[in-house]
Amino acid sequence: MLMQQILLDTVRHFGSLNQHVLVIGDVMLDRYLMGEVNRISPEAPVPVVLLKSQQDRAGGAANVAANLSLLGIKTHIIGCVGHDGEAAILLDLMAESNINTEHVLRSTHRPTIAKTRILGGHQQMMRLDQESNAAFTSDENSELAHAIQKQLAMDPAVVILSDYAKGLLSADICQMVISQCNAQGITVLVDPKGHDYTKYKHATALTPNKKETAEACLTSIRDPELIAKAAKLKDSLDLKFMVVTRGEEGISLIDSHAHLLPATAKQVFDVSGAGDTVIATLAAGLMHRLSPLEALQLANIAAGVVVGKVGTVPINRADLIEAMTSEQSSEQAHKVCDLPQLLQKVDSWKQAKQKIVFTNGCFDLLHAGHVTYLEAAKKRGDKLILGLNTDRSVSALKGPTRPVVNENDRARVLAALESVDAVILFDEDTPLNLINTIKPDVIAKGSDYTVDQVVGGKEVESWGGEIALIDLVAGRSTSNIIKKMNS
Repeated sequence: MLMQQILLDTVRHFGSLNQHVLVIGDVMLDRYLMGEVNRISPEAPVPVVLLKSQQDRAGGAANVAANLSLLGIKTHIIGCVGHDGEAAILLDLMAESNINTEHVLRSTHRPTIAKTRILGGHQQMMRLDQESNAAFTSDENSELAHAIQKQLAMDPAVVILSDYAKGLLSADICQMVISQCNAQGITVLVDPKGHDYTKYKHATALTPNKKETAEACLTSIRDPELIAKAAKLKDSLDLKFMVVTRGEEGISLIDSHAHLLPATAKQVFDVSGAGDTVIATLAAGLMHRLSPLEALQLANIAAGVVVGKVGTVPINRADLIEAMTSEQSSEQAHKVCDLPQLLQKVDSWKQAKQKIVFTNGCFDLLHAGHVTYLEAAKKRGDKLILGLNTDRSVSALKGPTRPVVNENDRARVLAALESVDAVILFDEDTPLNLINTIKPDVIAKGSDYTVDQVVGGKEVESWGGEIALIDLVAGRSTSNIIKKMNS
């Protein structure tokens, strides 16, 4: 819970630094023609889309920049557009998002890249692409290099290379940017394309999706060794870390180890632009001093938001904060487990070699003594499981006037504590059966008990565990609170 609060506070302070991010890459216009399909054309066996609305959105590298800007990050962009109506629309869209477009090139040799998607309901029926396959001319490359030099002289906090394989990010341009950024100590994040990633060598990190990773590793997306092969690719390119976006499987971070962040999306309507959101949120987190893993936790939540919307839609700070707050509340509620759910958690914790602490009690009218005790118990290991007496068992122990707070409310309040990792209700006179089922490494009780009085103590010691007697806070008890209320 402490880390979640740190991440939430970080997002709330996005944009407070006097720094900016520079995005370099293939900007494009994403156009959506949206309508309904109710019949098949009599002229050919194709659906007839009755047009209802049209939307134009910033796409490609421009969408990366839009994500950053809407998160509150000052953003500059370098790209290339033509001399056409699409260029005017795209430049206006970026200006509306407060993106600095001063160094966007205007080419007479190519049109503005545009992708027009025709949708019937939520279903994409067709995509029409406008672009040129012609290589960038020497004059265009010279103008591009000059623009990059001017922008790097402004010392951006992070540079993002957003490569959509449309020609702007040649091997020479990529290596020029990476070399100069390394000399200046600037983080370089790359969303790569193609089979040959050598042009991105010495960057800070790459963020390919699963399919792109498989292609670069010359293997299949179904290869069980894909992440291991990606780790070798990372090392061969001299990257600090690598991020593999894996759709419904989540996101893998590869540094000295491989870490998997499960997907957070509740509904998936359109994955367009999700990779742009990931790299933008990652950059925002890194520039605010988060570690790659912490920044990717934000990126994972942000991606879960945008895939629930139709079309290329950037994340914004308000939506990210709302999603994080909702997830925080949900995770607290999910700490309250039945036995099968708890055993799943215990199994994963034990596989990760984490030390499990167990304690139990009534915890009626939660007070500072309870909180201090649970914090101390948690310090005896990595995960703390709290066995909570049901209302019936509390009455049997404390008398018919107790508990004051019902079992579901007690469980929910305890689950909100950072020190508590799981709460399970038990109705028996003692938690002995629960202890024998869980087999914790440590059993914790208050120092008003002796070792011989701790239920389950002998059993825990029999499998190599230990008993921890925790000092209590003097003068803090539920009984005292009730007496004061009734006096």
